[in-house]
Amino acid sequence: MTATELQGSGGWVNAELTDEEIEKSKLVPSMEKYFLASLEKLDNEKMLKHFCKTCNAEFDGPTKIQIEEKPNEQVADGLILIERGQYTCHKCNSIIGEYRVFSKSQ
Repeated sequence: MTATELQGSGGWVNAELTDEEIEKSKLVPSMEKYFLASLEKLDNEKMLKHFCKTCNAEFDGPTKIQIEEKPNEQVADGLILIERGQYTCHKCNSIIGEYRVFSKSQ
């Protein structure tokens, strides 16, 4: 596991990631920036700290997770959106980043 800073639209999350998760979090393989949206939902235990651009403050521990919906909707051939949600700031409730959880249909 490696501590990695993952960028979101409203801040960042520093999380312990596996090598596979680190590679998945890159939008471009040669890029040295990592993104929250490229990963599915992170476990709270993996989040070490986070930064909120609205508060302009860094916080220890995980963000709050707000589940937007659990639609179970087919979004492409063989791909179903299981859950959509947001990582939010504990202090001001601003969105730090978003996530999507997908499943392959049978």
